Amino acid sequence: MTEPQVAWLPGGRRQHLQHGPIDLIIETWGDRHQRDIAHRAAVARFASILDELVAELALLRKPCPPEGLGVQGRVARRMLAAVMPFAAEGVFVTPMAAVAGAVAEEVLDAMLVAAALDKAYVNNGGDIALHLGAHQRFDVAMITLGALPADAGRVAIEAADEVRGIATSGRHGRSLSLGIADSVTVLATGAAMADAAATLIANAVDLPGHPAVERRPASSLRDDSDLGERLVVTGVGHLDPEEVDLALETGLASAEAMRTAGRIAAAACFLKGRSKVAGPAVRGATCHLPGAIQPERMERVHA
Repeated sequence: MTEPQVAWLPGGRRQHLQHGPIDLIIETWGDRHQRDIAHRAAVARFASILDELVAELALLRKPCPPEGLGVQGRVARRMLAAVMPFAAEGVFVTPMAAVAGAVAEEVLDAMLVAAALDKAYVNNGGDIALHLGAHQRFDVAMITLGALPADAGRVAIEAADEVRGIATSGRHGRSLSLGIADSVTVLATGAAMADAAATLIANAVDLPGHPAVERRPASSLRDDSDLGERLVVTGVGHLDPEEVDLALETGLASAEAMRTAGRIAAAACFLKGRSKVAGPAVRGATCHLPGAIQPERMERVHA
């Protein structure tokens, strides 16, 4: 296995950590000395995360039973804690549904234990763990990755808000999806829960049996998939606007149930240029604002 890679991106503010499939962008605000300590802590914690996950990968790929799984690693336990509420309700889910968010949370927590920061984020492929000190704010631009990728609005998170995790899932992302959503972005109190919820809401955006939806067993696409023989979406043809709205409504119902249970703060579901939003915290979710989005100042979250 290759060694973890550490680099600074142009401008010297954002740190890039990469090891196997884990790819983090980290940025901090505050006292320079404290920021340096935080970034060193991130590197130190990051060094062993992939090995820890690989050691328990067989368990982490198993469907989570209501009583849980006997995982030991800190990231693995974060993953399990995020999916357990859904498993307890009989939903099919594996801890891998929360892996990206859990890794981001773990690295951010290591930084905050080591240093006092005004603001910080750890972005793991679009799944973001966030720290906001007093009077701080974080702006994130959403991108929906359909046939025509587009800026899909933005979210402003204030220090007084409870949101500290942002995640996106869907069939155009890095993972396989049981649903047809182009993307689903979720805000929650933590990144691991946001990650798990986004996965499950994206699965719920669906039109079972529709002839325009192509599906294949997950194992035929990736022999190591935690989804096994379950059918995942490989293509979506023409859908009437009414059909798009019907699929989005099923995702919206899933998101609203999670909001009612206190698991997420908000969600935005996107499919073929249309969207549905659950919760008041997503601002401008259907507004394309390409002229106002400044990538050098605003993180982008996408599947």
